[in-house]
Amino acid sequence: MNSNNDQLSLPSRRNFLRCAGGTALSLPWFESIAGTKERKTGKPAQRMAFFYLPNGITRRGFFPGEKDRPLPGFAGQNNVWRFEGKTVPPGKHPLTLTPTLAPLDKIRDKISLITGMDRTFQHGTDSHAQCASCFLTSVAPYEVVGSAYPLDRTLDHIAADSIGQATPYPTLELSCNDHKNNIESIYFDNMSWYGTGHVAPSMRNPRVVYDRLFGTQSHTRFRNITDLALGNARQLQKRLSFHDRGKFEEYVESIRTIEKRMDRIEKMKSELVAAEIKRPAEHLPRNEYIHLMGDLLVTALQNGLTNVASLMVGPERWTTATNWEGILDKPYSHHAMTHAIARHMEHLLKLDRFHISAFARLIERMDTIEESDGSSLLDNTIFTLGAGMGDGTTHQYNDLPLVVAGGGGGTLKLGSHIHCKPGTPLANLWLTQLHALGIARKEYADSTGTLKDILA
Repeated sequence: MNSNNDQLSLPSRRNFLRCAGGTALSLPWFESIAGTKERKTGKPAQRMAFFYLPNGITRRGFFPGEKDRPLPGFAGQNNVWRFEGKTVPPGKHPLTLTPTLAPLDKIRDKISLITGMDRTFQHGTDSHAQCASCFLTSVAPYEVVGSAYPLDRTLDHIAADSIGQATPYPTLELSCNDHKNNIESIYFDNMSWYGTGHVAPSMRNPRVVYDRLFGTQSHTRFRNITDLALGNARQLQKRLSFHDRGKFEEYVESIRTIEKRMDRIEKMKSELVAAEIKRPAEHLPRNEYIHLMGDLLVTALQNGLTNVASLMVGPERWTTATNWEGILDKPYSHHAMTHAIARHMEHLLKLDRFHISAFARLIERMDTIEESDGSSLLDNTIFTLGAGMGDGTTHQYNDLPLVVAGGGGGTLKLGSHIHCKPGTPLANLWLTQLHALGIARKEYADSTGTLKDILA
């Protein structure tokens, strides 16, 4: 630990970033460059993030008690299908991790499985069209006059109005859809909205996201921002405490790893083009792509660039085949597979498990990132995984798959399975999360109350 004189002579985090200029990395919290008052009274910011799964989930792999359920045929849009087999009574239960949820085992004390929550489908559009687009909506069905969508300002922006105004980016919207054939409307491919009819467009290119977050340019002499930042930060690093030097090196290495992975993906794309192999139009390998975008999201939360972020791991109902290198043996359309579940059950279960493992990877990383009060980034975040359909085959809007991770800054108590009574609206979860963030609202969309079992 540095002496008091050394600490007083160090620049503040804000002044360091200002003086270091445009080539500086945004930095996480360091005790050595925080003021004495900040160290004693500073409380980490609360964050909110979303990890969205398109086209529903394969229920027999995800939901406890459904591993032997009959395989449904395609039931057609707007159909509400309820499993009549083994049931779980409403209330709080021990957490059981099914094969699809197994990757969450290491962090099980900081997650809760939420089941039994419903949405109401507003007739007038395709079933998929209201999945992502209305997942976070703040209005009840049929409330927006003259619109086929019950869609208004979404939860991320409502939360950012309170917890995102002190950050460079009030919200950050990311998507892992690099298809060039825009065969669907914006409603199939965006989950964040400023208001009715006003989309908050997501960023899909990792390089663009990186340049936006760190102020770089895609030019050779600017490509390795970590080298440039280290040139400015070496003097600072020498005066950090031993503990902070370790945090500094770990953080810089995480950024350098992101850079290397972007370069590797771009190299792979070039090699695929040169090989002239008949492949789908997009070439980003899904495992690398999703992991990289997730890492960018976590880094943005870690260094205070934003407190509210969302990541769609794919679009709804896109029929274009997608490359699943390292996961599936050849390109498949996720949406098409859900309509032939008997033939593609094994592939769908692998895909679902990969998506859960990608989420688990992020929350495990967040749990290792230390904040100013000794808590972790995960402890101060509400990170929700979910889908707008309860089943991709039947297109049901009831019993949605949901996992909530984090601590919300001490406002959440997790580690269990919360099963809601039939008819509980998804909006109850969003109202609960707003209350956990200290945002006072009596209702949210069609909410009927809060989930008291997850509030501390």
